[in-house]
Amino acid sequence: MDIGTLAAALRAEARRTDQRRLLVLHGERDACIDAAFTAVEAADVADGETTILSTREGFRFERHRPKHAGRLLGTTREAVILDAFGEFSPNAVGRSVGAVDGGGLYVLLAPPLEEWLDRRGDFDESLAVPPFGLDDVSGRFRTRFVETLRTHPGVAVVAVGTDDGDGDATEDVVERDGLTGDDAATPAPGPTTPADAAFPAAAYESCLTRDQSRALSALERLRHPGPAGSAVVVEADRGRGKSSAAGLAAAALAAEGRDVLVTAPAFGGAAALFERARALLDDLGVPLAVDEDRRIELATDAGGGRVRFRPPAAAVAEAGTVDVVVADEAAALPVRLLSGLLDAPATAFVTTVHGYEGAGRGFSVRFRGRLDDADRRVTDVRMDAPIRYARGDPVEAWAFRALLLDARPSVDAAVADATPDSVAYRVLDGDELLADEHLLSAAFGLLVAAHYRTEPDDLARLLDAPNLSVRALVHDGHVVSVAMLAREGGLDGTTREAMYDGERVRGNMLPDVLTSQLRDPDAAAPRGVRVVRIATHHAVRSRGLGSLLLDEVAAELGDDVDYLGTGFGATPELLDFWRDNGYRTVHLATTRNDASGEHSALMVRPTSDAGRAFAGRHARWFRERVGAVLSDALSDLDADVVRGALAACDAPGDPVVDVSAYEWRLTVAAAYGPGLADMAPRPFRRLALAHLLDGDADLSDRAERLLVRKVLQAREWEAVTEELDYVSTAECMRSLGRALQPLVDRYGDEAAFAERARYE
Repeated sequence: MDIGTLAAALRAEARRTDQRRLLVLHGERDACIDAAFTAVEAADVADGETTILSTREGFRFERHRPKHAGRLLGTTREAVILDAFGEFSPNAVGRSVGAVDGGGLYVLLAPPLEEWLDRRGDFDESLAVPPFGLDDVSGRFRTRFVETLRTHPGVAVVAVGTDDGDGDATEDVVERDGLTGDDAATPAPGPTTPADAAFPAAAYESCLTRDQSRALSALERLRHPGPAGSAVVVEADRGRGKSSAAGLAAAALAAEGRDVLVTAPAFGGAAALFERARALLDDLGVPLAVDEDRRIELATDAGGGRVRFRPPAAAVAEAGTVDVVVADEAAALPVRLLSGLLDAPATAFVTTVHGYEGAGRGFSVRFRGRLDDADRRVTDVRMDAPIRYARGDPVEAWAFRALLLDARPSVDAAVADATPDSVAYRVLDGDELLADEHLLSAAFGLLVAAHYRTEPDDLARLLDAPNLSVRALVHDGHVVSVAMLAREGGLDGTTREAMYDGERVRGNMLPDVLTSQLRDPDAAAPRGVRVVRIATHHAVRSRGLGSLLLDEVAAELGDDVDYLGTGFGATPELLDFWRDNGYRTVHLATTRNDASGEHSALMVRPTSDAGRAFAGRHARWFRERVGAVLSDALSDLDADVVRGALAACDAPGDPVVDVSAYEWRLTVAAAYGPGLADMAPRPFRRLALAHLLDGDADLSDRAERLLVRKVLQAREWEAVTEELDYVSTAECMRSLGRALQPLVDRYGDEAAFAERARYE
């Protein structure tokens, strides 16, 4: 069977079953590209329905570079060709395979498969972080990837022949034909319109599956949220039409005059939602006013209704001013932002269960507790029927397996009895993970569930990156806690100097920030291990397992490095966790992290004299600069994050309270007498910082929040009064005076005590 005949047979079976088929062409690049043209022509795919992802140019098809595969999101093609000879990455596969429609072909061009295992490309170079080189990057991910190509149903593999230039050509060899022999798919139940539907009939007539019409019916609950508010959670795998259902609901709500705000990690992720909303409003004859330049506004003249996009942070700020918020790809948003969206009377969370956009299980583990505690009516709906292809599509099943899109932790019952006494500490070697699919899925699934966004690229990093390693706690063979570790620092003088001059050095987060941003030329000299991610199974949290894992890591690696470190989107809970485990604050980022939506905190646990010197000077510098930053770039930082970060700063020596005799008179008068705190901010800031850094004075949580908001962040009295729930501005002022009294007693000198005596 030649390539053309095979491609035609695959296409015919794909059409008959309304599924997709995968054709792998491996050999020399030019020969594979020519073979792909032959395959597409023989499969009767029109040029306009074909997209190729390649670093090469000059094709008659639509072409994007593989690193721009995300441009296919929300689109459909009859054929997608991925040229893996340049810019190949797991993400490129994950983002492009979903664009192939039922009855279509996904064509992968690759070097000879046996040779591909040992080749290294652009993505591998990104894993070779200093001091490691390209030769240190393993090929485990590709080994596993190729194995799935050779064994999974619906995947055809052809070794493409080549011409040696002397007229001697090797023949194409069909190694697997990929034909499953399946019959035509059983038609799925069609969409229905509820008898009591509130949304227009045209909305339900636009649905493609019964699942989609069920989801649309559930979204009607956003119309009348009630006093406590309402929330609808729509979960589905990719390609189920969840975003389209949300778009239909958004348009129907706007047509009724509702103000609908849509958010997603990026506008591109919500493009399908807006496309479907626009189409329905057009069908309903609703006049539109669309901001074409910004691409984020779809407004209607129907009673002021509109549908508009805002980035997540902006959406949180506006949530309380709109009727409905729709969060598309909600699993990829941090909990803080998801919680902020509940300020809207009605909120829909639309999320992918399995996919690179985010993990539905992680969404439910991290956020559902808060949603359930929000005392609002919550409606859940799950969509299972694919839109673009029939159930049982082998290419979807292959992608899930090859990229571990469906990785999940062990079932709750298997780990329910886990305690610190029942678990064993293990080093999960990359070869062991490659050989044990169950172990790999369980460990990676825990990391997916604990993180805001995990991509297919992260699987390859886990398996291949020479600077990364994995440690775990295992109970009866089941992973209950896992940590991904990165080796950092120990860089040579030339690399450190280049870093100081602004050159980015991959994989060395703490040394990079402390060198380039905080101007420490020696920050990359100490050797460290950074905890990139740590996760404990949700069924056994709060049992000390995460802390035990960190202690075991310290016991194993502490003598070989100078410090253990971490960096994360700071929340009060995380700051307390890391502080309890011996990590101390050395930096707070002045901008919010794009992934977590939080200000990142860097923390260090020194393990040697060099590490203690390194941690000590950065803690001291942090203590010296943080006061000014809190009233400037960090003026919006959560008060409890400020408290947690300062409490975890362990700088050498006592905080400096250099207050003059005159300033003490002003301060003591505000604390014990008729003075006002607004008269001289500097001494009040010195006292507030000193207390929050060493915590010696006995103050309530509320009083400490008052010190942060009013004294350190210089908020207006009215705003502080409202946020901290004081009965009046006057009471808030008096409370600040009372909060200052133990600080005067703790840090005051003779001048302070003499002034205090006037009021006793």
